[in-house]
Amino acid sequence: MSAFVAAGSASAAGQVPTRAGGERLPIGRGERARARVLRAALEVLSERGFPGFTMDAVASRAGASKTTVYRRWPSRSALLVEAMDQAFQPLERPTTGDLHGDLHALMVASEALLGSQPFPRLLAAVIDAAEQDASLAGLHFELTERRREPVRAVLAEAAARGIISPSVDLELAIDLLVGPVFYRRFVAHRPFPPGYATDVVDLVLAALATTDSQPSHGRSKAGGRFASRGSSMRRVGQP
Repeated sequence: MSAFVAAGSASAAGQVPTRAGGERLPIGRGERARARVLRAALEVLSERGFPGFTMDAVASRAGASKTTVYRRWPSRSALLVEAMDQAFQPLERPTTGDLHGDLHALMVASEALLGSQPFPRLLAAVIDAAEQDASLAGLHFELTERRREPVRAVLAEAAARGIISPSVDLELAIDLLVGPVFYRRFVAHRPFPPGYATDVVDLVLAALATTDSQPSHGRSKAGGRFASRGSSMRRVGQP
């Protein structure tokens, strides 16, 4: 599961320190100060969206000067990506060696992350911002790539062990696995029904199932890598 820091559940330790009379203490330069700014960044993004996500707003929420914030983060895009990266770590890669079970575990963890706030609201704001800010789009790509890595590693290991064909396009396979989850949450705005993760994994692994003896004309007319004849389909990833 991922490391999760809820933007809306700051503890007493996460509140901005003040002197008697309510005056805020100046922010320092250590890790605790950095954590305060990152936490403040998520709070501002959650409340105001990207249009209201400014260095001034974050600095004010964290009890820091804008100069202090800029000293560590040269732009609001860099601050936003680091805040998201710190709060929502990539999912841990399962290492059971069972392809179906490992993929299912990753899908269930993804459902859990997308099914509770504040992550969906924050991610929606980041996606929207990446469409408007070219510099953020590149940073968002790097952020996303790190979160695709656990799925990529599981599939690569399966290919190396001969469980799936070594010719499988791993990036497309990742898209097929995680795409439905994000579509259902952010486009269709529908809840995940029971067994959804299992169904997605079953369908994708069925599409990946190939036999070495299958001739090339057995593939779909569209030229896809995954389609095969119904008579030669075999389920993969399970004992």
